[in-house]
Amino acid sequence: MTATADRDVRSTGPAHSDVTPHSPGQLVRLVAGREVNTRIRDKGFLAGSAFLILLIVGMLVFQVLINSGEDTTRLGVIGGDATVSDALRSQGEALGTEVEVVEFDDEAAASTAVEDGDVEGALLSPSGAQPELLVESDGGQVETLVQGAVQELSLTQQLADADVTLQAPPEVEVVALDPDAEADFEAIIVALMGVAVLYGLLLLFGQFVAQGVVEEKSSRVVELLLATMRPWQLLAGKIIGLGVLALGQMLVIAVIGVAGALAFDLVTLPGDLIGTVLTVLAWFVLGYAFYAALFAAAASLVSRQEDLGSVITPATLLPVIGIVIAIQAAQDPTGTLAVVTSYVPGISPMVMPLRQAAGAAEWWEVALAVVLMLVAIAAIVRIGGRVYAGALLRTGGRVKLREALASEKA
Repeated sequence: MTATADRDVRSTGPAHSDVTPHSPGQLVRLVAGREVNTRIRDKGFLAGSAFLILLIVGMLVFQVLINSGEDTTRLGVIGGDATVSDALRSQGEALGTEVEVVEFDDEAAASTAVEDGDVEGALLSPSGAQPELLVESDGGQVETLVQGAVQELSLTQQLADADVTLQAPPEVEVVALDPDAEADFEAIIVALMGVAVLYGLLLLFGQFVAQGVVEEKSSRVVELLLATMRPWQLLAGKIIGLGVLALGQMLVIAVIGVAGALAFDLVTLPGDLIGTVLTVLAWFVLGYAFYAALFAAAASLVSRQEDLGSVITPATLLPVIGIVIAIQAAQDPTGTLAVVTSYVPGISPMVMPLRQAAGAAEWWEVALAVVLMLVAIAAIVRIGGRVYAGALLRTGGRVKLREALASEKA
């Protein structure tokens, strides 16, 4: 806690009768501002933020590198002509790859190009009686492509020798049973990445809240704070302040991710991408409110950082379960596990966005999950606030949950 913040808080105390007391809203904003100012100067927080941004940029660059050139096959040809090149390109199109034909003057030059990796294979005498394909080790798709092209050339030549003219074959009309499948897949991938970031930030900022509570208890700063404000005001300010930082971090990551995906042409439907990102952001707000209150109440039971892990471990298990189920839900968004858990408070922020991205959740299902989450937030804030108020001034050792509740009632 900074000296400025201490002076601001003390100015609200009864000893300063010449100063107008702050309203509850002002006290909450004061605590929230203190949390923001303290955390924004923390080197660990800044380093973590930079790491997340670099991670998103790295993932975008990785996708660009993976996608670049993956559908292009370079083939060398010796003794061919335009007919051979056209046949190779036609076969490549049928196999879903773009063929780049490179002409060589002799076999030595073609062999060197294959060995150096400049081309994936070299076709010798494509119009002859016995064509040969030079490859470095294994033909694979190149062998299939060249074999099809050679057969096409041979069939065309035999028909021409027999003076047979074929009519153009009819074009096959493609009817997609699920025309939105590709768009849904992209949306699911985006949602899964967003949920992974959501999971990490929920745990990170939940621990920030918990660490702040313990620091204030161990340094006895909390006694000064509670002389000027109620426990719920202190709790609300702490949650709101860190929540603003967390949401800002999510927004920065979302903007960088969306802008990068659009700039590198990694998605086909920008509208679906932006909609999915906004959905994840909305669920993050709900998830943060739930877990921040839970972590704060749990942390108020202890007075030392060494004891913090023992009380927040149960709170960390729920998001861990949620991310595991979310990964499974990405593979089967209509499965029973995904449907049921998308209504469970604490887990729904990580599962429901995936179901929404896949188009597997009706509007009423989303509304029901949101209502259940709001009810759970209200309950955890009420119960957690009582625990927080009852245990906050009790230092020295771990406070039992029942004792904290009883102390708050008294």
